[in-house]
Amino acid sequence: MSYCLGELAERIGAGLLGNPNIVIDRVASLEAAGPSAVTFLSNRRYRPYLGSTRAGAVILAPEFADACPVPALLLDNPYLGYARAATLLSPPVEATPGVAPSALVDSGATVAPDASIASHCVIEAGASVGAGTSLGAGSFLGRDSSIGPHGRIAARVVICRGVHIGARAIIHPGVVVGADGFGIANDNGIWVKIPQFGGVRIGDDVEIGANTTIDRGALEDTVVGDGVKLDNLIQIGHNVHIGSHTAIAACTAIGGSARIGSRCTIQGAVSIAGHLEIADDVHLTATSAVSNTIREAGVYSSGMPIQENRIWRRNIARLRQLDDMARRLRAIERKIDRRA
Repeated sequence: MSYCLGELAERIGAGLLGNPNIVIDRVASLEAAGPSAVTFLSNRRYRPYLGSTRAGAVILAPEFADACPVPALLLDNPYLGYARAATLLSPPVEATPGVAPSALVDSGATVAPDASIASHCVIEAGASVGAGTSLGAGSFLGRDSSIGPHGRIAARVVICRGVHIGARAIIHPGVVVGADGFGIANDNGIWVKIPQFGGVRIGDDVEIGANTTIDRGALEDTVVGDGVKLDNLIQIGHNVHIGSHTAIAACTAIGGSARIGSRCTIQGAVSIAGHLEIADDVHLTATSAVSNTIREAGVYSSGMPIQENRIWRRNIARLRQLDDMARRLRAIERKIDRRA
């Protein structure tokens, strides 16, 4: 796709400084962009590259306009502008409607006429695929599950029984939705499996990254709200509730029955214990371990940043002495109090 710069500015809601007739056909980085590419500046650390860019235009905040040597698209949120421009210039490839000969579609399933079912897909009885939705090769849609309209389901996605996915879902390869949660009871040292009877309900405009897993509920459904964005390799336990427009980065693990609010951001490798509640608008930094309920919005962190090994070893040695040091400090304080 290509756009004149004036039209592109209008489409992404940006002010324009420069020639509106320049033709833009791709996006690129500040360093690599050529005359037909649009780029962006949203992080100050890349400011040194602005003066030498050869881009056709740069999306940037108004404060950097005077330093831009080429036409500029002015937005308070340049990264959002880049996202919009990239979507316009690189629209998703439309799948060809129809069911591949090697796909197995049960006679009791419902598939919209303009849906696309690729080779070796399996769709069980009672399942439904919405208008304009595509299922990639080798994907599985279980009994009584549904996918709403205009979804893009990649290859080798497994959607088990009783899963309901809203409109415009994007699900990447290797995702498993609706596998059994980790429910076991102990009988004198022997683990006994607990059947999982719930399903999974996923809202509209949800994206799920590659190899992420979302367990079915034990009795009630696991719930993922509208607009949630999940990165790769995330584990979501049974009966978890995730509020709308929350974003979660890779390698995060969420224990069963945890409830996460709306508009939260959870960075990579965070662990959240089961049965906790996290309020709306909470932001967890990378590798945080959440072991208590969070009732107020804000930024929360745990864990120790990386250090040079010799410093780390010295600090750990001192950490092991903290309990003894605390006891000695209390003893000194008591002596001071008696003398006072």
